[in-house]
Amino acid sequence: MFIGAHVSTRGGYLGAAKTALSIGANAFQYFPMNPRSLSTKLVNQRDTNACAQFCQEHGILSIGHAPYPLNPAADEVEREHMIKLLRNGLEITDACGSVGLVVHFGKYIGKDPLQGYKNIIQCLNSAAQGYEGSSLILLENQAGEGAQLGLTMEEMVQVRKLSETPDKIGFCMDTCHAFASGLWQGHNWLELETKGTQLDYFPHLKAVHLNDSVHPYGSRRDRHANIGAGYIGRENIQQMLSSSFLKQIPIVLETGSGSDGTHAQEIALVKSLITST
Repeated sequence: MFIGAHVSTRGGYLGAAKTALSIGANAFQYFPMNPRSLSTKLVNQRDTNACAQFCQEHGILSIGHAPYPLNPAADEVEREHMIKLLRNGLEITDACGSVGLVVHFGKYIGKDPLQGYKNIIQCLNSAAQGYEGSSLILLENQAGEGAQLGLTMEEMVQVRKLSETPDKIGFCMDTCHAFASGLWQGHNWLELETKGTQLDYFPHLKAVHLNDSVHPYGSRRDRHANIGAGYIGRENIQQMLSSSFLKQIPIVLETGSGSDGTHAQEIALVKSLITST
């Protein structure tokens, strides 16, 4: 299985891949551009190509994470900026050989939620227009803190189906978000998997953010805990990790680093949970 963590790009994209390998990971997540800004970034082809080659040589899978201000649900006045940012992120993740670009489902502050869904679909359609890369747009489920959209598998599936290019869209499940939103109770993974398969969610699951939850089930609080140190618990996460849908996709930690300043210990823990199932 492909287990890793979010790593810094301080040393470039190649540096991020090397960091992942050094901490025992064969998967990693990175920010293709400034995570706090709406500014686009020029693609450093030498760095992205080196990253792609290194990952291929060492059997590493990666995903990029879009900047936090990128909001696909934003109204038309902001949409062009969101489209540019989304295209830029896809350009970089594709050049790095990454599975996809993780994008939060979006926040809509208007009175009509339906308009929020329409905005998301229009943004995705425009961003994917003319894009021929293999890196996917990966819609991430939300915890429900400050956002009422993107809490269910049904929403994810419908947005993908209604888009003009569903083949360019996949899903990234955040386990803390799923637990906090009420999507997953923790102990009922098999039930969730059955439902998600029937809905056509799990066949398009391309990445997982593996996080425990600081707050209880249904809290709508987005606070990640280290594995086994939260309300989801080690046993429930271990059951989830036995899923056949998780065998060939990147599973990355977004948790606090260990005593050595890295995720090496927690990656080893996750691997031990897998081997003992």
